[in-house]
Amino acid sequence: MASVFKRKRKVTLANGKTVIKQSQKYYTRLTDADGIKRTIPLFRDKTASQQQAAQLVREVELADSGVVDRYKEHRLRPLVEHLEDFYESLLAKGCTGKHAKQVTSRVKRIIKGCKFRLWTDISSSKVQRYLADLRSNVDGISAQTFNFYLKSIKQLCTWMVQDRRAGESPLEHLKGLNVQTDRRHDRRALETDEVRRLLEATKAAPERFGMTGRQRAMLYRLAIETGLRASELRSLTVASFDLNKCTVTIQAAYSKHRRQDELPLHPGTAKELQSFIAVKIPTGQVFKVPDKTSKMFQADLADACIAYVDDSGRYADFHCLRHTTGSLLTASGAHPKIVQSIMRHSDINMTMSRYTHIFKGQESEAIAGLPDLSLPGKDSKKAVATGTDNESVDTVQNSPEKWTPKRTPFLTPTAFTGCNQSATVGNESDNLQENGSNDKGLNSRELSNKKNSLSATDTDKKQILPRGFEPLTFGSVDRCSIQLSYGRVKSNCL
Repeated sequence: MASVFKRKRKVTLANGKTVIKQSQKYYTRLTDADGIKRTIPLFRDKTASQQQAAQLVREVELADSGVVDRYKEHRLRPLVEHLEDFYESLLAKGCTGKHAKQVTSRVKRIIKGCKFRLWTDISSSKVQRYLADLRSNVDGISAQTFNFYLKSIKQLCTWMVQDRRAGESPLEHLKGLNVQTDRRHDRRALETDEVRRLLEATKAAPERFGMTGRQRAMLYRLAIETGLRASELRSLTVASFDLNKCTVTIQAAYSKHRRQDELPLHPGTAKELQSFIAVKIPTGQVFKVPDKTSKMFQADLADACIAYVDDSGRYADFHCLRHTTGSLLTASGAHPKIVQSIMRHSDINMTMSRYTHIFKGQESEAIAGLPDLSLPGKDSKKAVATGTDNESVDTVQNSPEKWTPKRTPFLTPTAFTGCNQSATVGNESDNLQENGSNDKGLNSRELSNKKNSLSATDTDKKQILPRGFEPLTFGSVDRCSIQLSYGRVKSNCL
């Protein structure tokens, strides 16, 4: 067992007398894996100090044998230091400063609210309780925001594992909430008539947020026809447009997916943009979009008499213009893959389920396009045909004449009693010459003339048939002649 002790020191009292005092904590001395002698403070309780000292000795022995706790150093570092490194890693892998700041601020709020100081303090139950408390308030966070916070701190834990700072994530098993049960800000798509009213009212509106009414109207029109986000519209310069090809290019640095995208322009919009950007320099910014577009867009909606929140509680904010893009493209009959390409979504489910909305009257038009089911069906009283000679069931069953097959496509090599047989193989004409009269069957008149000449001995005599042929009685037919040739059957029966 490792030895523990209390430090002793001399203290001079006020009367000049010197006394020896002991420390309140216990200490232990050991030589670490690097050969350095250290004095390590322990606890006030002697038993707990002895156990901790023994643990330290075991760690030194494991280090001497090559087994080292690689995470010990990171466990002792404050979480705030790890969070700073995490922020730098987000910037290093290409995230924007705004996104990196947003993620780290969410993590910092959870760390502060749960009073986490070290990595070992992180507890999944504490994180869940804290986020649940944020939702329980009157103006609590939504399920979507709950998931954003949880995703941020789980991202930190995953980064700690990937960066070899921890062995496993304590929050790996936590899952988010169902956002469909708590929708707070559902967006809608503007109707075609609403878009036209918005553009007309905005052109006649005064200057707002550093943009004239004409500039704002062009901004909204371009956003609706291309699906560009506010940050992407803010990054456009004169050089971004190729009006001869009717295209606009988004640089990778400003695209959400960090790739350069080239989108087509409507010919009418491209024509108006020629005069709009004619007075600007090639590197000049086309639109001075404010950081907060909500107030600007709400003011223009009010001028056009369009409700910011409709009767269903859906919002018409600036990002709803992107929803309008997907909905108008789908309503125009564009293929879903084309809509996905223009919207630049990696998953078509995102395009079809979130950014595509149903306009008024579309459901009624779809139902009206169904066939009229009240009309009588064609030939509804006619019996159903069986497929045999194209005759109905009643015709076949009630016919006085006996049905005779016109052609037997396949026939097994089985003979009827008293029949002459011959099967031709190879050339048909050669076989006919070789067999001679044996292949000629008797018709009904010949059979009738020879009927009397047939004796009981002849009919009862057991015939010797070729191998593979067996006698078969078919109804009332007891005399027939069958000829097989190239899968065709010639039958003369009495």
